[in-house]
Amino acid sequence: MSSYHETTENVYRKAAENPDVGLCCTTTPVWQLPELDIPNKMLAMNYGCGSTVHPRDLVNEPTILYVGVGGGMELLQFSYFSRAEGKVIGLDVVDEMLTACRENMAEAEKLNPWFNRSFIDLRKGNALELPIADNSIDVAAQNCLFNIFEKEDLKKALQEMYHVLKPHGRLVLSDPICEQQMPQNLQDDDTLRALCLSGALPLKDYLQMITDCGFGTVEIRARRPYRVLTKPQFDTEELIYIESVEVCAIKDPMPADGPCVFTGKTAIYYGAEAYFDDQKGHVLMPNQPLAVCDKTAGALAALGRDDIFISGSTFFYDGGGCC
Repeated sequence: MSSYHETTENVYRKAAENPDVGLCCTTTPVWQLPELDIPNKMLAMNYGCGSTVHPRDLVNEPTILYVGVGGGMELLQFSYFSRAEGKVIGLDVVDEMLTACRENMAEAEKLNPWFNRSFIDLRKGNALELPIADNSIDVAAQNCLFNIFEKEDLKKALQEMYHVLKPHGRLVLSDPICEQQMPQNLQDDDTLRALCLSGALPLKDYLQMITDCGFGTVEIRARRPYRVLTKPQFDTEELIYIESVEVCAIKDPMPADGPCVFTGKTAIYYGAEAYFDDQKGHVLMPNQPLAVCDKTAGALAALGRDDIFISGSTFFYDGGGCC
């Protein structure tokens, strides 16, 4: 076992035994859903930097895999949409975290008449060797875990997720990112890595690793401020600004011209014709914004037309786009 793996397990073993509200700093409000009551301890153990629960992913009672269970809050939220035995699988390598999660689920069962602990299948397992059959999962998710991994382990974890997903299945991720060069001394600090601070990659590199695994469609759903690393708390000469990002990677076939990555760009046609058709499957109606992937945005911009406006990236995309 690598030293940072061991350090990470120790950090989260302690966080299971003594909940630490300040361990992670999510900037995403907790989903408030009808008849969903989340136990206080579960809320205190919300060790994520965003949310991976999006109702539009969770239709028709999907089979869901969640890696790194924490206190179980997102498992409970997922089970709200998949109310059948074993439909939500929770995986963790830390025995104490699994124990705490089971205790929290017992409390959740008392608070929520609709909820049954049988909806959730808790298992011990490693993100680098998923004990899950290939092509068996509709929605896989992780929140503020994969950023802990060094690059080779991150590549393996993403490949594992890709393999267990069904065709067109969705991998929903929430992780810190950092556009600055993270100082090497911070990257090498196992505790800072375990605390989801020094393993943050630039967004471009993060997305490249996802698409290199074969995901043909990637959606950027949110990008938010997260943390700053400064002296004297950290050994850094400059302020390091960290953001959090929420991404959905879809196991669509890889297009011949590369993946469709949606960063929140929009095309608006304002010409005199009834519509504009680029002959590549994209039809723009007058003054009707169309969400486009970065690849399509670039192709439309390259046409040099003066009647098509392409917006910049908003880093928010909620579907309904060009591909």
